[in-house]
Amino acid sequence: MRHIISLLMENEAGALSRVAGLFSARGYNIESLTVAPTEDSTLSRMTLVTIGSDEIVEQITKQLNKLIDIVKLADITEGEHLERELMLLKVLANTAEQREEVKRMTDIFRGRVIDVMDATFTIEITGNGHKLDAFIEAMRQSDIIETVRSGATGISRGSKCLHV
Repeated sequence: MRHIISLLMENEAGALSRVAGLFSARGYNIESLTVAPTEDSTLSRMTLVTIGSDEIVEQITKQLNKLIDIVKLADITEGEHLERELMLLKVLANTAEQREEVKRMTDIFRGRVIDVMDATFTIEITGNGHKLDAFIEAMRQSDIIETVRSGATGISRGSKCLHV
């Protein structure tokens, strides 16, 4: 099962390395990982996605809680949550027909064309992983040059939050 683990950690050198090291030392895979400072400059919020049974994820969270850098963590997939991922997609669009089709598909998926060159369009799209996968599939008739995805980030719905 897919789990999104959100955690607050000390914003210090080596903290990310220790979390990644914990996963690699135990043979667990990180599907995606995002990290950025919070409103408190001493803390960073990390969102990682991993695949595993409930027992494996429980073991992961116990091990993460033992790390000194971790302030607080939660498996947000256990409750209602919002999840988003950012994708930048560069496609070949030489002809007027290709350009129109790229713009049409981008509009359907509520994306934005953020860069236009002589022969390429760069598109920005956000949503859950399924939406981004569907957009890539819909763009298969276009020549996709490059794809960059941020990985999932998420937040619990309602008043439930992760803070110190």
